[in-house]
Amino acid sequence: MKKTTLSENQLFSKFSQTELDRLLDSSIERKYPKDQWITHYGSDWPYLFLVEQGQVTAIKESPEGRSLVVITLDESEVFWGVGFFREGIGMPVALIANQETHLRLWSRERLEPFMIDNGQFTWDLAQLMAERMMLASRILEELAFQPVAGRLAHLLLTQFEDQSGDVLSRDLTLDDMAARIGSTREMVCRHLYHFADKGAIQINRTEFKITDQGLLQHFAGKGK
Repeated sequence: MKKTTLSENQLFSKFSQTELDRLLDSSIERKYPKDQWITHYGSDWPYLFLVEQGQVTAIKESPEGRSLVVITLDESEVFWGVGFFREGIGMPVALIANQETHLRLWSRERLEPFMIDNGQFTWDLAQLMAERMMLASRILEELAFQPVAGRLAHLLLTQFEDQSGDVLSRDLTLDDMAARIGSTREMVCRHLYHFADKGAIQINRTEFKITDQGLLQHFAGKGK
């Protein structure tokens, strides 16, 4: 599998090759096997990183053991610990490698000179931070105002959009789906079979099939 280069990410694409070489020299490369924790909630983790290969999930966990997937980061995407910007602040989320993952990390001390010297880079990073804040706001609104059935239907529709046709492989477990919508596996199971009973989907051992997309959109709150 080809690894992502710095120039493939918008934040770094405006640097010259000489500057990219300096950035690489000042970085740390880390490799993580599938399902390994990269950092835990509350940890002092003052790094900004690029996903060169693999996939990273940021999750929040409740004291009762429930999980919520906040964001999934694919190859060439950038993320950071809060401690990268302000010393002593712990991670608000935990990070885990969904598959074999290679990260390119920079400490605050190493990257700060580049940010001071390159206003465009800092501005682009600020815009990315604003986008992530809007994403967090949308997640909060869904959890606060949209019922579990709506969130689950929206998740299914989004997953179908990422594949061709009306059939979706059951790659996500009930726990995975629950973590993505802030619920429990029992609630997910109950609503899946409710969708099936109403004729919106068909549940097979290895896949879901949409049998009435309009009805599923209605459950997601998108119907007319």
